[in-house]
Amino acid sequence: MENTVSQAEKLKQLTEKELNKPKFTVKEFKRQWILVVISALYVIYGIIFYYLPLLGWIMAFQNFKYHEGFTGSKFVGFDKFKFLFSDGTFLQVIRNTFAMGVLNLFFGTVVAIAFAILLNEVRNRHFKKAIQTISYLPHFLSWIIVVSIVHDALTSTGIINELLLKFGIVDKAYPFLAKPGWFWPIVTLSNLWKETGWNAIIYLAAITAIDPCLYESASIDGAGRFQKMRYITLPSLRPTIMILLIMNLGNVLNAGFELQYLLGNGLVQNVSKTIDIYVLDWAINARNLDYSLGTAAGIFKTAVSLTLIVIANLIAKHKGDERLF
Repeated sequence: MENTVSQAEKLKQLTEKELNKPKFTVKEFKRQWILVVISALYVIYGIIFYYLPLLGWIMAFQNFKYHEGFTGSKFVGFDKFKFLFSDGTFLQVIRNTFAMGVLNLFFGTVVAIAFAILLNEVRNRHFKKAIQTISYLPHFLSWIIVVSIVHDALTSTGIINELLLKFGIVDKAYPFLAKPGWFWPIVTLSNLWKETGWNAIIYLAAITAIDPCLYESASIDGAGRFQKMRYITLPSLRPTIMILLIMNLGNVLNAGFELQYLLGNGLVQNVSKTIDIYVLDWAINARNLDYSLGTAAGIFKTAVSLTLIVIANLIAKHKGDERLF
C-alpha cells in the first residue's frame, strides 16, 4: 500500500514538473515574436560588443606590434604577466585601486542605506520628493564638472580654506590637493556626493515593498521609529543589500579613472594612480605604446573581479542569504 502511495506521489510530482516546464513552440513564437526579436537584438549586441572584443586578450600573450597584427606578433607566453608582478609601480597601483575601491564600496553602501532609511521616515511628501531629486541630480554630472567643483573648493582660495581661515581653525591655507594622506578621503567623499542619492533609489524602492502591517503591528506593541528601522526596515532590506553587495564587489578594482586622473598631480601620484591609469600609460602613451602589457593588466583586473564575485556568492550561499547564482 505504501509503495502504491509513493509511486502515485512520484507520478504526481513528475506530472506537475511537466506542466510547469516551459514549452517553446511555433505557436508560442508567433504569439511572442516581438519579444523574441528584441531579446535577440540584445544578445547580438552583447556578442558583438562584449564577447568578440575578448579575442583581443591574445595580445597579453604576445609582444604585440600594431603593424604586424595578431598573426605576425611574437608569442611570449606569460612574460607580460611576470613583468607586471615584478614591477613595483604595478603593485603600488593595485594597492591604490583596491584601497579606493573598498572605501567607495563600504561608505557608498552604508551611506546610501542610511540615507534611504532616513528619507523614508520623512512625513512631508513634497519635502521628501524635493530632497530625493536634489540628492540624485549630481549623478548626471560628468566627472569633469565634479572634479572642477572639488578642485575649486579645495584650492588655497577655495571655500573650504576660506571657512577654515575665517573660523581660525588654520593660520594659512591648507594644501589639501598636495597632501597624499588626503587624496583617498577626497576621492571617497567626491563619490559619496555624486552617487549617494542615485544608489539610494533601489533601497527606497525595496522599502516601499515592505508590508505596512509589520509597522502597524510594531506600533501596537509600542515600538518607536528607531526600533522599527532596526527590527523591520533593515532586516527587510537584507536580500537587496546582499545582491547589490555581491555585484558591487566585482567593481572594487573599478575604483575610477577620471577622478583620479584629473585630480591627481605629481605630489600625490604614489596614491592616485589606479590600474586604469596604469593601462593608459602603457597601452596608449606614445612613449610606451605597449598594448600587450596594458591588456595583461586589464585581464588581471577582470580575473580578480570575477574571483571576488564567485567567493562572495559562495559565502552568501553558505550563510543562506540571497545570491546571484
